[in-house]
Formats: sequence, C-alpha cells, structure tokens
Amino acid sequence: MAATRYRRFLKLCEEWPVEETKRQRDLGIFLRQRVAQAFREGENTQIADPVTCDQMYESLVRIHTNYYKNKYPRLKDTTFTGVTVEDCKMILATDILKQMEEMKKGTWKKLRERFYAKKSDEDSK
Repeated sequence: MAATRYRRFLKLCEEWPVEETKRQRDLGIFLRQRVAQAFREGENTQIADPVTCDQMYESLVRIHTNYYKNKYPRLKDTTFTGVTVEDCKMILATDILKQMEEMKKGTWKKLRERFYAKKSDEDSK
C-alpha cells in the first residue's frame, strides 16, 4: 500500500506546476521537497500514519484541482481592492518583492551598503 501512496504523490508532484517567479517560495517546489523527505526509501517507505497521509494527499488534490474555486464560483475575478489575479501574481513575484524591499530601506542604509560594497571590491583587488 505504501507503493501506491508513493506513486500517487509522485503523480501529483509531476502535475503540480512550478512558478518560476516565486523562487524559493513556490508551493510546487516545497511539495516536491516534502514528498522526497517523507518517502526517502521510495516505494519501500513505511508510513507511520496512513490515514493522515491519505488525508494530506486528498487535501493537496483539492488544492491542485481548484475544488473549492469550482464549488464556490466567484462573480468577479477581483478582490475588494479591485486588484485582479494577474496583478496579484505580478506583485508577489520574487523580483518585485525584492524591489519593494529595496525601496523601503532608508537613504542612510542604502549609502552604507553601497560604500561597504565598494570598499570590499577594492580590498579584493
């Protein structure tokens, strides 16, 4: 039975998309890592709690297939703020978040980082 569970999780990992814009924060990558940890011995892995394992699998399948999105359709594709799904994806991209973090830094901190970066470059020469 562990072999069947392992194959089901592998199939789910193959189907789950990886979003390149969310480097190191993507659910697909996290899922693959957790499956690799949980099934270290592949099909021969002994599962301590099969019921919990099955529940977890079913929950992930519901997320992957948009079960609740389809069950409870929305009238509009925007939130109360008026932001669309595409806008949210763009805002949550890793590169944009880094830019926003850079904008939050104060002028003094930016100058200090630039100064130390230049100084360390000169020291390495």
